[in-house]
Amino acid sequence: MITVKNPILTGFHPDPSMICVGEDYYIAVSTFEWFPGVEIYHSQNLRDWELAVRPLDRLSQLNMTGERASMGVWAPCLSYYEGKYYLIYSDMKSTGTFYDVNNYLVTAEDICGPWSEPIYMNSSGFDPSLFHDDDGRKWFVNMYSDFRTWKVRFAGIVLQEYSEKEGRLIGEPKLIFGGTTARTTEGPHLYKRNGWYYLFCAEGGTGVRHQETVLRSRTVEGPYELSPFTPLITGWPYGENPIKKAGHASLAEGNNGEWYLAHLCGRPVEGKYCILGRETSIQKVVWENDWPRLAGGTNKPQVALEVNYPDDDEAVRDADGAGNGTALSQEMAEKRNRYFGNWRDDFDGSSWDRHFQTLRVPMGEKASMAERPGWIRMYGRESLESFYEQSFLGFRQQHFGVQVDTKVEFSPVSHQQMAGLTYFYNGSCFYYLYVTYDEELGRVLTVMRKLPEDFDMPVGVGRRLPADGPVWLRMEVHCGQGQFFYSLDGETYQKLGPVLDTRRMSDEEGPGRFTGAFFGICCQDISGRQRAADFDFVEYQVLEEEEAGE
Repeated sequence: MITVKNPILTGFHPDPSMICVGEDYYIAVSTFEWFPGVEIYHSQNLRDWELAVRPLDRLSQLNMTGERASMGVWAPCLSYYEGKYYLIYSDMKSTGTFYDVNNYLVTAEDICGPWSEPIYMNSSGFDPSLFHDDDGRKWFVNMYSDFRTWKVRFAGIVLQEYSEKEGRLIGEPKLIFGGTTARTTEGPHLYKRNGWYYLFCAEGGTGVRHQETVLRSRTVEGPYELSPFTPLITGWPYGENPIKKAGHASLAEGNNGEWYLAHLCGRPVEGKYCILGRETSIQKVVWENDWPRLAGGTNKPQVALEVNYPDDDEAVRDADGAGNGTALSQEMAEKRNRYFGNWRDDFDGSSWDRHFQTLRVPMGEKASMAERPGWIRMYGRESLESFYEQSFLGFRQQHFGVQVDTKVEFSPVSHQQMAGLTYFYNGSCFYYLYVTYDEELGRVLTVMRKLPEDFDMPVGVGRRLPADGPVWLRMEVHCGQGQFFYSLDGETYQKLGPVLDTRRMSDEEGPGRFTGAFFGICCQDISGRQRAADFDFVEYQVLEEEEAGE
């Protein structure tokens, strides 16, 4: 047996869709405006997860140009049937009175691709899902939106058949569930066991009242009856529990005789602010009278669980008579945490580290790793507020205490030219430590603070820098507080600017915010001259003492 500690995917990893294929588990999660779209993680024991692929990696599959923050890819659904992987996803274009969304399907014979060109499905609502029945028929479900003021906006779940031969939905959509009094019915998934069809839905909104609702029917079209164990999971009644926002779940039968539920969750700082965004946890499921419920007889999300897989570390220690078991165990531990632990990119290869993503579209010609080997050259584009052309490489904050470092060489000739290190939620909420130019002082280093209600530069023109040469930039985050530092030799660092409120980089700081805190290296030239900056490395270090959010 091994112990799985929740969350299994730390940092911004919401809306998990989990499957088990042979010895392999896969989880697909939402990426919203970050490109490439959708992240699929792989594990063989539910404890040790690695990023396998981001399948939507070209503009023909996903073009989010101009889309606002927290739009883009919502709630993917991953499934597998007869040697083929199916991925359903939404591209949310806008929210407001209406939901403008397009739903698509891509497929692959190998999880790592290549993934096909998209097939358009429908636009009647988001969170689409595809179910493969025993007889080979395929059924598509999604939440159904209704903008009429006298109706419920989240109007329920609709079902429609998908013809793979024709590559389109056929027949008429049918409403199979109108929702409970928890409201905000979304995130549907269909499953089948022992002749029962099970409909899983997220309800209660994606905040603290989030929950998972389960229904069943003898026919795929219903009628569906509500489970007596409703909600299946929720964090709302358990104020002392560090796992909050539990809901938006998916079910998978393991290859070890156990069933598991992957679900969205959040871990707030100071009881409220989920600066890491919405994460993914896992729970064990048992069956009672053909109804699923959490193991242990409660709907409380567990921080840790025992799963029926061998402990490789323990096996190595037991088998090793030469005294090397501990060292091998440490090696395994490092391998286990290589994506969710410390990492560094020295830009020595032909492509950047897999932790990086761009905003809305590929980086393309906005950056080069060939112009100066061992560095990445980023060509200045539009501001951090832009929904269009940004020269920006971002990466998730995955721990409550972190230190991020980079080294930049940049020779601006205008205050409109900037390059540096940003702590970023979206274009209306970020902190930025950057090199720029002042008409009187020449090259300077300063700080920008952009919040939804305000914009300021707390150190004014900033610190005067030498006319040329590198500058080392650093940010430390300790739960709800952050601090910028800089150095001119890479050894002695000085603070620059005030202590920053990192709680502002959370979903809770405004409506319609669904991602999490990112760091990024970036370059802007809003004069249009595309002045370039060179970055030597990026390093992410976990501050171990900061591993608790409360």
